[in-house]
Amino acid sequence: MEKDIKQSEQSELRKKTRKELLDSGVFPYGRAFERSPIREYLGENFVENKKARVAGRIRAKRGHGKTLFADLHDRSGKVQIYIRKDSVAENVFNIAEKTDMGDIIGVEGKLFKTKTGEVTILAEGMEMLAKALHPLPEKWHGLKDIETRYRQRYLDLIVNSEVRDIFIKRSAIIKSVRDYLDSRGFIEVETPMMQHMAGGAAAKPFKTHHNALGIDLYLRIAPELFLKRLLVGGLEKVYEINRNFRNEGISRRHNPEFTMLEVYEAYSDFSGMMELAEELIINVHKKVNGNNTVKYNDTEIILDKPWKRISLIESVKNETGIDFLSETDFAGKADGLGVKIEAGMSKWEVINKVFEHVVEPKLIQPTFIVDYPSEMCPLSKAKKDNPEIAERFELFIAGQELANAYSELNDPVEQEARFLDQAKGDRLKVDIDYVKSLEYGMPPAGGLGIGIDRLIMVLTSKESIRDVILFPQLKPEV
Repeated sequence: MEKDIKQSEQSELRKKTRKELLDSGVFPYGRAFERSPIREYLGENFVENKKARVAGRIRAKRGHGKTLFADLHDRSGKVQIYIRKDSVAENVFNIAEKTDMGDIIGVEGKLFKTKTGEVTILAEGMEMLAKALHPLPEKWHGLKDIETRYRQRYLDLIVNSEVRDIFIKRSAIIKSVRDYLDSRGFIEVETPMMQHMAGGAAAKPFKTHHNALGIDLYLRIAPELFLKRLLVGGLEKVYEINRNFRNEGISRRHNPEFTMLEVYEAYSDFSGMMELAEELIINVHKKVNGNNTVKYNDTEIILDKPWKRISLIESVKNETGIDFLSETDFAGKADGLGVKIEAGMSKWEVINKVFEHVVEPKLIQPTFIVDYPSEMCPLSKAKKDNPEIAERFELFIAGQELANAYSELNDPVEQEARFLDQAKGDRLKVDIDYVKSLEYGMPPAGGLGIGIDRLIMVLTSKESIRDVILFPQLKPEV
């Protein structure tokens, strides 16, 4: 409470200073200011007495009387500002005196170095560009203020340079993904975010209403069915870095709005997608981080090829010692492992549930899980020699799923039958237009989805998805 009162008092003082500036003819929210990044004056770029023109936020202020010092920060770096009353116009020194930590100012002057070797600008002019009416946090206590950090991300970015670095790296990772796919001949496309049917994945959608058309629409849960329509149309190698929306739980690995990469390549299959996923992630990591290892939660993850490949059922058997395929009391065995099973679950659903709870958290090194049952993969081709098993893989790194891929089902009759089975025979819940597109002929293809937010979690060594999303979804403050 005392801290809140103190901040409130400081805010009132700043509002008073704002009025004093206005009364003296200084507008404290300036216009465009031509400047150079601070880094252009540092290190090897330093030249004694060179004219400098910079802008940024004051992060520290010292001195009194006739001399003032301030630390000025922009995205590129920090420089010290030195202003003397006897070397500037009276109105300029008046502005300097009325600056506070957090204010954004523009400064011009000459470069010099102090006795300790610190690059400093001897100010000749100063402009107030934005008066901060609230003080910056004095200390940022990580987990103690975690809700505030997410709610007021702008403060988090101001105060924590490592947080800024994460989001700069996020941008670099996404750019590197694009560069890699572009270099492989893929083209980037855009598909609808509002759809008549929420297809392409098993998830609960967000529903909205379009007034002009008088129809309900859904925010997409996946772009898959639209991207595969493009394969029908002759766009043989496509990708989309897309926002998906799923009206489901929130956790350290789930946000209702998230970013996915989906890639489709005609005349390929899930093996081709496995190679693509491996190469893409290794290439992006080397480009952004410059090496082949990731330190994640005190564990070194090695990204060198080849990545481990193991079947779903084998991974469960290795971890539990139980061969669930031959078990009659498979639900009882799962319950004995502490895995909650719902009534009516099939054997494969139970096996997958055991995998998620017992095996998945231990898949730290890159691992492709293969041989999923066809019953769980309605959009995937089945193996030629075993129709009960789908040509599908999921990729796990750091104990979480990062990617999912299929040999895409391109038989329209089989696809319609699977959709109807999912919809319990209700044709109104089947994307008939997608089935119709397949009837015109879609080439055999491989499809790959990579969770971009989770990939960034791994490549930046973060354990919560909220740390890699600028504005994660939160309940409104009361």
